[in-house]
Amino acid sequence: MSIKKRSHWCLIASGMVSLILLMTVLYSSGGGGGLRRSISSLRHDYQLMGRPLYKLDVSWPKNPEIFTGEVFCVAVNQYAAVVYVAQRGSNVPKVLVFTAEGDFLMSWNTTTLEMPHGMFLADAASKEPTIWITDVGNGPYGHSIKQYSPSGKLLQVLGTPGKAGSGLDPLQFDQPAEVFVHESGEMYIVDGDGGTNNRLIKLSKDQKVLWMHAEKGQGLAQFYIPHSVTVDSAQRVWVADRGNKRIQVFNSITGDWLGTWGSCFTEDAPYSVRLTPDKKYFVVVQLNTNQITLLDAPPIGLIGQCKVVSVIQLADDVKPHLVDLDLKAGALYVAEIGAQQAQKFTPFSLDGSLL
Repeated sequence: MSIKKRSHWCLIASGMVSLILLMTVLYSSGGGGGLRRSISSLRHDYQLMGRPLYKLDVSWPKNPEIFTGEVFCVAVNQYAAVVYVAQRGSNVPKVLVFTAEGDFLMSWNTTTLEMPHGMFLADAASKEPTIWITDVGNGPYGHSIKQYSPSGKLLQVLGTPGKAGSGLDPLQFDQPAEVFVHESGEMYIVDGDGGTNNRLIKLSKDQKVLWMHAEKGQGLAQFYIPHSVTVDSAQRVWVADRGNKRIQVFNSITGDWLGTWGSCFTEDAPYSVRLTPDKKYFVVVQLNTNQITLLDAPPIGLIGQCKVVSVIQLADDVKPHLVDLDLKAGALYVAEIGAQQAQKFTPFSLDGSLL
């Protein structure tokens, strides 16, 4: 056979293989029910296990090349339909702003952020929403929690920037991990992403300490790298106690310990804890196993043990870190350190209602 003919048959064979692969991908992504589904593309690879609650929106954002650093956290304004993404790296904008549809709006050209870790959008329904960001850097702006306007103007700083510490007057932090701002204005802070502190602190609206748990250890109300915090409508504070591979629960008014979840985290620790808009599930990410886990939220008056409802298994080395949810549309946004991106997952619906 001549070289020309041989090349012709090689092209045909190669085209048939490509067609088969394409059909396989389309089939696997469009399959109906079942407990396990998979969706693959050049940029995304994940599997759904258990009850399918969320699916990946592969079109978000529209220009993923805008991500240029390690993505650590994300915050959503559900009323303005705006998503804030914080990233780390040399000579990269620390905060990127997108619409919920995936359009890039702007970046913050601020020099006051060193190493963003966690972020929270407060007062979303007001005319003046703000974004709180924890900074674990060791430079002149680190070890602090900062409040910004939607355009990136620095409004307020909690802590003593550039100076790690455990003081309460003035208030000091050592690598603060995350903050949750209640609609009342009260703040819940987990302080200690590997630093000296291992604290859960509640502040009043005027930023006075109301109560605190500050012991390092494995006992009740003790912490080892408290990493994420959220508050539900039943006056319960949920803390991802990362180093101890558990979630601890406290009364938001008194600070009393209420319970612990640990049985769901034998393989990897919880890194985030957030509640879905319908209050049915907690969203927990596990960085080392590359998983997003949804747990049943217990009814008022009961903590019990954790129950896994659904798992989104991400590809190796994606390294999901922290999450936020659009409390109006229900979308889940995941900050991924390894993949250097944020991804959007939208809820499956049944009869027009969000699951």
